Amino acid sequence: MAKNKFYAVARGFKPGIYDSWYGGDGAQVQVNGFPDAHFQGFVTRAEAEEWFVKNKNRPSSSSKKKKTKPLKSETVTQVKSASKKAGSEDSSSPTKGIPNPRKIVIYTDGGCFMNPGPGGYGIVCVKGKIRKEYSGGFRKTTNNRMELMACIVALKTLRAKHAITIFSDSKYVVDGISKGWAEKWQANDWKRAGQEKAENVDLWSELLKLCDKHTVDFQWVKGHAGNPENERCDKLAMAAMSKKGLPPDSNYEAGKTKISP
Repeated sequence: MAKNKFYAVARGFKPGIYDSWYGGDGAQVQVNGFPDAHFQGFVTRAEAEEWFVKNKNRPSSSSKKKKTKPLKSETVTQVKSASKKAGSEDSSSPTKGIPNPRKIVIYTDGGCFMNPGPGGYGIVCVKGKIRKEYSGGFRKTTNNRMELMACIVALKTLRAKHAITIFSDSKYVVDGISKGWAEKWQANDWKRAGQEKAENVDLWSELLKLCDKHTVDFQWVKGHAGNPENERCDKLAMAAMSKKGLPPDSNYEAGKTKISP
């Protein structure tokens, strides 16, 4: 798949066409922390310019919302239902679900060779103009475990309670939390429908505990579809799993992924 070389920013601190994502002259600093930013990556400048012309004058979603006042009942349930709505939202575009600038935005990705095999995860944490990256790997694990591990490690980097949006291209992770599947498995002694034992109980249990410490909104984003931070996480994960001397994923190698810790 061709890599993006140009980025069109229709709504940001300085709208326009950018030929890089990172750096002081890149598109990233124009959208991070900007409420309801609207941007997209493209392979050619012509495509970027065409998209920019079509989108630069479109009203933001926040301005549309101001036209209709929510019912009182909607206001009360808004925070509780946010994670459930996220799982069903089409977030294939990086502009979908952009949170307000006071939130911490986390992008995660994970994978492994052969599945199971050497695996790794990549994380990008953004708060305003502050951006941090994390990665790690294991000598033998699975794709799903690395997707979960990425979210766990990301949340562990935060000491105080925060409002967080996590973008992941893993339906397994996003639906597991936003649709309440993991909580149901836990309440049912980690058994799924038909008394089948849930997989990766050790990591699901840890992720649920971490989510209780914060206000976390999980959103799905389509992988390898032009989202710069998702693609960056993929590169971090690939680099991590390619390293020599990786540590063991102890619970996986010991066959303890179905046993509640």
